Amino acid sequence: MSGRSIWSLMLLSLAACTSPKAVFDDSGMGRTAPADILFQNKSTGATSYYWDFGDSSGSELITPAHRYLMSGRYTVQLKAVNGSKTSITKKEVIVQPPDKCLVVIHTSMGDLIAQLYSDTPLHQDNFIKLAEAGYYDGLLFHRVISGFMVQGGDPHSRDAAPGIELGKGGPEYTIRHEINDTLFHVKGALAAARLSDEANPEKASSGSQFYIVHGRPLTDTEIENSEFEKGISYDKRTKEILKTQGGAPTLDMEYTVFGQVVSGLDIIDSIAVSKTDHRNRPHEDIKILKITVIK
Repeated sequence: MSGRSIWSLMLLSLAACTSPKAVFDDSGMGRTAPADILFQNKSTGATSYYWDFGDSSGSELITPAHRYLMSGRYTVQLKAVNGSKTSITKKEVIVQPPDKCLVVIHTSMGDLIAQLYSDTPLHQDNFIKLAEAGYYDGLLFHRVISGFMVQGGDPHSRDAAPGIELGKGGPEYTIRHEINDTLFHVKGALAAARLSDEANPEKASSGSQFYIVHGRPLTDTEIENSEFEKGISYDKRTKEILKTQGGAPTLDMEYTVFGQVVSGLDIIDSIAVSKTDHRNRPHEDIKILKITVIK
């Protein structure tokens, strides 16, 4: 028998005699939802791993990362395996509830996390009510204009055939406007759609339709002109966002901004560049799968 064959047999023998030991750590405690946690695998003697994150999901990666959307106590289990031998260890992970009102807009192109503003309580409460009732499940982003905004929330868009005109649907009520001179149409702003001033001089918001600002970067002169025309003053941070990320300040003081995307601006970019028809409806449906309120 060759030396290499003997060495291979020795390695197999050693592997067969090795008992795995499951050990892991994580990226710290006291997190708030949504919490992204990296699990650091410190196991020895194992050839494969099976994770149970305690929220009906798992992984077979060596060192996985996992997002907990909701607060709670989660028992995380790691099973380290070597052949017929296993070692299991468990650890409790605590996720605290968020200190802001957050929602996840799950779309067919990825997830957006948005903060809803307490300064617009009527819109906040209505959006949460509809989200928890499943009202938005399966609706489309039916109007998409790159450099401006993406709009959804029309109940008529669910399973709508191609070419059908959309944008007129909603519940049988409107919401009194909560236009605020401190909440602006920067990129990622979440705002309520509405009928035009001619049909709606009170600027009342649609009961369900909303849009998210895509926008474009503005120059200092454009920002100054907008302040003059609207009779408002942008704070330093807002001006910087308008210049670097973009916005749609022509909409300021005309529509109610009631939230802001805090994660997933790249998803808005992806939606905004979709090819559309003459009504600005994407040729390929972009769906709101559901909206989850983070608690």
